[in-house]
Amino acid sequence: MNSSPSDPVTPPPPGPGPASPSGPVTPSSADRAAALRYHRTAQAAAAAVINRYSTSFGLACRVLGPSVRTHVRSVYALVRVADEIVDGASAGAGVSAHDARELLDGLEAETLEVLERGFSTNLVVHAFGLAADYGGIAADLITPFFASMRADLGVDTHSTESLEDYVYGSAEVVGLMCLRLFLAEHPVSCQQEAALVSGARRLGAAFQKVNFLRDLSEDYNSLGRVYLPGADPRALTEATKHEFLDEIDADLAAARAVIDDLPANGRTAVLIAHDLFAELSVRLRKTPAAQLLTTRIRVPDARKMMLTTKAVASANRGRATGRRLQA
Repeated sequence: MNSSPSDPVTPPPPGPGPASPSGPVTPSSADRAAALRYHRTAQAAAAAVINRYSTSFGLACRVLGPSVRTHVRSVYALVRVADEIVDGASAGAGVSAHDARELLDGLEAETLEVLERGFSTNLVVHAFGLAADYGGIAADLITPFFASMRADLGVDTHSTESLEDYVYGSAEVVGLMCLRLFLAEHPVSCQQEAALVSGARRLGAAFQKVNFLRDLSEDYNSLGRVYLPGADPRALTEATKHEFLDEIDADLAAARAVIDDLPANGRTAVLIAHDLFAELSVRLRKTPAAQLLTTRIRVPDARKMMLTTKAVASANRGRATGRRLQA
């Protein structure tokens, strides 16, 4: 989905005073129009990244409220680019692990800089900056994310403790970024926010843990990584698989308990994503552990559409109860 004139952008702020050699400048109307065009171009570029890489995410994104849809895509586009530095495109281009680390460090620096400057020559980073400005996304979430991405360049096996840190930075903070976007125009009480924060973290953790199992073959055979503490992918037992899936299902259940309390701008999309990963969990349980080293489990497109339809209906029923936050 490309950005349209109705997509939200953060307009350039007016300058506080006349131009000076070292201070801010007052933009002309032509400058403001150029900035708006650049904003939309950056957001369209971020949308193109997501559309190329994730059909499931694209499906859920279509039902996000218009006030947050573009910004959520921009967050995930940055996540995708960082992941390609660590795992995919950079290796295919012959980039060494050392150089990949430098590229990742550079991307982090650009991302933190855009929070201060409000402009980046990197279109994906610029789009993320607009999202961060809208939702109040700051270094407290950005820094742990890049720390986890950096771990993939140097950590091959995880302990229980290191995995917790990795999952927090690689997945939970992304859920927290999205939550800040959902709540930007819908403030809630401290008690409500605490519950939603916990739910966002549990859902992000569930997503990542599902991916550890379904990507077991690629992670081990192609990347030489083992994410499951104490597990040998070549001899993964049914007991270990089910124990890990029990954790996943507990996370999914905890997240589901608060999804109906999200603002309507994000509730349906989050429920769709939850239900798709719950379906993956079911299919992973039915798949022999040994088969996970050779097969990547997926949800067929027809099943995705059925789950999406059910999730939309369920979210609408939740909206009708009257206790839910409104968009």
